[in-house]
Amino acid sequence: MRFLKWMYEKIHKKPAPYYYNYSLWRAFTKPFRKWIVNSLAAHSPFNCVRIFLYRLCGFKIGKKTFIGMRCYLDDHCYDKMKIGSHVIISYGVFFASHGYEQGHYPIIIEDGAYIGMRASIIGKNKNGKEEGVRIGKGAVVGACTLVNCDVPDGATVVGVPCRILHEKEAPHVDEVQAEACVSQPV
Repeated sequence: MRFLKWMYEKIHKKPAPYYYNYSLWRAFTKPFRKWIVNSLAAHSPFNCVRIFLYRLCGFKIGKKTFIGMRCYLDDHCYDKMKIGSHVIISYGVFFASHGYEQGHYPIIIEDGAYIGMRASIIGKNKNGKEEGVRIGKGAVVGACTLVNCDVPDGATVVGVPCRILHEKEAPHVDEVQAEACVSQPV
């Protein structure tokens, strides 16, 4: 890989992109992980299988979390995403931790959050914070919402870009667990 990096810099007269620093092992395993995350896990009809495959690929996902089908989790920055316990992520949610000529930013979803269908969570915070985006405890993100800033605990956000529609105190994790136990069929 060093030879390829050297060749790129000689030909293009500029520094080589970050992926020229990959080890040979990572260069071979990356497409396989991408296939597992974006094809196998995203299209699995069983939540337990999806969660297992995402965890197998390195994502940090809490207990009793639901991730809907056809969600796109940024497989390039799997180590920068953290999903808490008792989180519900609906169908087709898009998570992006990086972009063209941008840094790699974390996305943190706290316990008890709900993310509506087809929402987009972008890691680069519009407020210029280098810590990425954080969705607080018990927060609700509406369907088709673009989240590009922090969402406070217990807030409801909607729109493109997101704006706070309703703000309340976040429920305690014990209350979220009790609600989850009541709403699950036996």
